Amino acid sequence: MKRILKKYRESYEGLPKEAWWLALVVLVNRSGMMVVFFMTLYLTRKLGFSVGRAGQIMSVWGIGSLFGSYLGGWLSDRWGTFHVQLYSLIWNGIGFIALKQMQTFESIAVTIFITAIVGEAFRPANITAFTEICPPKIRAKGIVLNRLASNLGIAFGPAIGGFLARINYSLIFWVDGITCLAAAVLFFVLFRSVPEKRLNHEEDIQTTRSPLKDGVFLSVMGLLLIMGLVFHQIFNTWPIYMREINGFLEDQIGLLLTINCVLLVLFEMPVIHRLEKFHPLRSVLAGIVFLFSGFFLIPFGRSYGYTALTVVFWTIGEMLVFPLTATFIANRSCDSNRGRYMGLFTLTFSICFVLSPVAGSFAYTVFGPRMMWQGAGLIGIGVWLGFFFVYRHLKHVNKRRCRDVIIVTE
Repeated sequence: MKRILKKYRESYEGLPKEAWWLALVVLVNRSGMMVVFFMTLYLTRKLGFSVGRAGQIMSVWGIGSLFGSYLGGWLSDRWGTFHVQLYSLIWNGIGFIALKQMQTFESIAVTIFITAIVGEAFRPANITAFTEICPPKIRAKGIVLNRLASNLGIAFGPAIGGFLARINYSLIFWVDGITCLAAAVLFFVLFRSVPEKRLNHEEDIQTTRSPLKDGVFLSVMGLLLIMGLVFHQIFNTWPIYMREINGFLEDQIGLLLTINCVLLVLFEMPVIHRLEKFHPLRSVLAGIVFLFSGFFLIPFGRSYGYTALTVVFWTIGEMLVFPLTATFIANRSCDSNRGRYMGLFTLTFSICFVLSPVAGSFAYTVFGPRMMWQGAGLIGIGVWLGFFFVYRHLKHVNKRRCRDVIIVTE
C-alpha cells in the first residue's frame, strides 16, 4: 500500500505551484455551479413557463456558450489569460445574481445569453493558462489537474444546489454568483504578481498563422466533434436507456456516474503520468478503442455488474482521449495563438452541448435504443481511422517553423 501511495504521489510531482493555485480557483468556481442544472425546473415550477419555453431559454444559453468559447480564446491572445479569467469570473457572478431578478421571458433570455458568453469565456482562457504555466513535458498533467478540480467541483455543486432549491430557488443564484466572485478574488490575490507568458504585440498576433488555416488541427476538431456528440449521450439518451431498457432506478443510475467520477479522480493523473513519454495521439488511439467499445457493448447485457463494466470501459477512454487531445492541441500551437486554438477546442464541446440532445433523441427514436449504441461502435471505427491517418501524417513531418506550430515527438 505504501508503494502504491508513493507512486500515486509521484504522478503529481513536477507541477508548479501556480498550477495548483489555478486548480484551487477552478475548484471554488465549479463548487458553486448549480444554476445550469436547475434552470429548467426553476423556469417551469417557479415562473410557470412551459417546457417548450424553458427549452428555448436553455438553447439561448447554449448559443451564448458558443460565442463565449471563441471569444474567450480570441481575447486571451490579445489581453492575456489573467484579464480574461478575472473579468469572466466577476461578470459571471454578477450575471447569475442579476438573473434571479428577471421575471419575463425576454429579460431572462437576454440576461442568460450575456451570462453564458462571459461565463464560457473563462474555459479557453483557463485551459490556456494551464498550458502556459506547465512546460510541454508536463502539460498533459496540468490539463488533468484542471479536469480533476473541475470534476470535484461539479460533484459538489449540483448536490448542494438540490438541497438549496428545496429551501428556496433564489439561493442557487446567490450561491452560484457569490462563488464566482469568491473565485475572482482568490484568483486576483494569487496571480496579481505572477507575470504572464504571453505575447501581446499586435504585430506578433497578425503574423502568426490562424488555427483556421491549420488543416491537421481542423481535422482533429472535426473528429472530436463527432466523438463528442456520441460521448455527450451520457447526459442525454444514456440515462433514458438505463431507466427504460435496463430498468435501473435513478439512484442506481447516479451510482454508475459516481463510478465514472471516482475512477477519474483516482486514476486519471497516474495514467497520464505513465504515458508522458509517448506521442499524445498514440495514446488517444488506444482511448478511442475503450471509449467506443464501452458504448458498443451496452445493449449486450442488462445486469448491473455488466453495465458497470461498460462504464469502466468508456471511462478509461475518457481519461485517455480528452486530456491528451487538449495536450496535442496546446503543443501544436505557439505562444501568440494558443488562446485561439484552445478557444476553438472548447467551442467544439459547446457545439456538442447544443447538438447532442437533438442528435441523440433522433437516433434513439428512429433507429431504436439497441441500434443507436451499436451504431456508436461503428462511428468509433471511423473516428479511430481518422486519428490514425492524422498520426501517420505527423510521423512523416520532421520539421515545421517554430512560429507556426510545435510538434511534440516521441
